[in-house]
Amino acid sequence: MTASGTRAGASAGDELDDLDVEEALALVRPATTAPSAPSTASAPEGHAARPHGGHTAATPWPRAREIAARAARATTGPEPVSVHLADALGKVLAAPLDALSDLPSFDTSAMDGWAVAGPGPWQVRESGVLAGHAPQEALTDGEAVPIATGARIPAGVTAVLRSEHGRTDTQGRLHATREMSHGQDIRPRGQECRSGDQLLPAGTLVTPAVLGLAAAAGYDTLAVVPRPRAEILVLGDELLTEGLPHDGLIRDALGPMLAPWLRALGAEVTAVRRLGDDAKALRRAITSSRADLIVTTGGTAGGPVDQVHPTLAALNAELLVDGVAVRPGHPMLLARVKDGRHLVGLPGNPLAAVSGLITLAEPLLRALAARPAPEPYALPLREPVAGHPHDTRLVPVTLRGDHAVPLRYNGPAMLRGIAAADALAVVPPGGSAQGAGAELLDLPWAAGGIGVCFT
Repeated sequence: MTASGTRAGASAGDELDDLDVEEALALVRPATTAPSAPSTASAPEGHAARPHGGHTAATPWPRAREIAARAARATTGPEPVSVHLADALGKVLAAPLDALSDLPSFDTSAMDGWAVAGPGPWQVRESGVLAGHAPQEALTDGEAVPIATGARIPAGVTAVLRSEHGRTDTQGRLHATREMSHGQDIRPRGQECRSGDQLLPAGTLVTPAVLGLAAAAGYDTLAVVPRPRAEILVLGDELLTEGLPHDGLIRDALGPMLAPWLRALGAEVTAVRRLGDDAKALRRAITSSRADLIVTTGGTAGGPVDQVHPTLAALNAELLVDGVAVRPGHPMLLARVKDGRHLVGLPGNPLAAVSGLITLAEPLLRALAARPAPEPYALPLREPVAGHPHDTRLVPVTLRGDHAVPLRYNGPAMLRGIAAADALAVVPPGGSAQGAGAELLDLPWAAGGIGVCFT
């Protein structure tokens, strides 16, 4: 594997235990000399020296995620944009949300009932006070007026008597059926905030509740960080877009899956393009793309139709990550291609591609969109999980109460496990025993958060 920061085209390895064909090819790709590669003594983050053969090892999984996030932060981000509230969901505030008025902006009734002045009993006025209507004349002691929730409190009112706490006598006078206190059930002006108060800081994810708060505070538009643009390039001559597999051809599982997954991670997917195994088409697609992130599928393992590495080398792209010590998904890569734009190369096997999304695309997109990182958490495993001798494993799990249950069908080419999963468990080298705490990575739709928005 090349050291982080070297140019595309150099990679090597020798571990063949428990690998599928694509992962094995990634590890045995012959090494070439990269003129700008640093020595092992000064190799930058992401690639430690192998103890034999003079080759560099795959990037440790946690470090690969750090590199992806840092790569985005090192890029000049897009300028904030002003969007209508209806278009702000799922984006991030580019400026603090400061109150444009007091909340509430006038004294309002917190309940349906009567606005009363002074001690009772009270003589009730005929016309009531409704929300959105002009305020009535001031009340004097001994007077009451019917009032609706949210209506403006007339001058002179000392409390609101709830409908269920009052009765009228035969003379039409109003009596309280329980003790009242001064100011009861009145929301005073500025109770929630005063004009100019900071309600939320920049960097806050716009949720439905944030939209409601912004509207209440007087906003019609919000300054937000735009979604990073992503383009998907599906490689492989063997892929069908419809019908049953036949004659060595298989259905493309990644094309239908990646676009909504990337949207769930906060990206705006601008195109899904099927290129086959065509090096010239791949180069044209990369050089013409205006996306912040290009995602390719397959062709990263150094096999006879690996078009990704030679194309990146021809474009003088900078490889930041070339192989990650994770199963599945070992032969994934991250490159800086031009103008601060990035390319994530996913393996062709479906679950291996999911691993690449979680490892490299998710932290990069999160940083580009200035979205907050999820809080890490762990749950004990209900069953033991075998580990790889040297690499991290990502295993689909369901969440049952206070335990994570590992799922079967978790091979690199399988989607059956992840389709039923709530999260991925991070299993360290050597495996995890039953009851051991496992770090969990929520799938964006299973987390119940804003990521469930696929539009």
